[in-house]
Amino acid sequence: MCHVIVTCRSMLWTLLSIIVAFAELVAFMSPDWLVKPLLADNDVTQTKVNDRESLGLYSRCKHIEGEISCGNYAGTFGEVGSKFWQAAMLFLAAGMLVLGCVACISIFTLCFQSIKKKSIFNICGLLQAIGGLLLIVGLMLYPTGWGSEKVTKFCGSEASAFRPAGCSLGWAFYTAIGGTLGTFLCSVLSAQAEIATSSDKVQEEIEEGKSLICLL
Repeated sequence: MCHVIVTCRSMLWTLLSIIVAFAELVAFMSPDWLVKPLLADNDVTQTKVNDRESLGLYSRCKHIEGEISCGNYAGTFGEVGSKFWQAAMLFLAAGMLVLGCVACISIFTLCFQSIKKKSIFNICGLLQAIGGLLLIVGLMLYPTGWGSEKVTKFCGSEASAFRPAGCSLGWAFYTAIGGTLGTFLCSVLSAQAEIATSSDKVQEEIEEGKSLICLL
């Protein structure tokens, strides 16, 4: 019989697991990893919010004829701006895949809390820690590629590894960092979610025959 168990800690873990997975996906797809302000010339001024160009892992936003046009600059994986970025994308994608799987599984933990007497929360917490480590490696590889030809053309000839020269970090990079930190927080919260759903109070309500159990 399926017992739907809802506690504050388990719901917090589930919601945060979904949020961090979505945040990493949005950051990965965004071109706003490196941002460069436009120089004022002709009709172009720096008073507009969108007066900037940006460069992502595989996409970019470029100023063309007075408008900002965004799209992929890399048609294939081999056209990505740097070998380091290619490696970073692989690690980030692997981390996101793990987090995505955990986010999906977390929804079903409302009804199933264990598999063959092993806590799903503990398994998911371990997977989230592994996913977080993959993301860290990807984020460390990313600035190593700032010395590539793609970045020096975009940010200036002075750009080098860990030094973006005329560019600054965009919101996507900070979102990826925040999502990574959130991943490790989820890993910790998974243990609390397991404790909450296997407490004596929950067992008492199960013995009373309740199929829907809601606890603070």
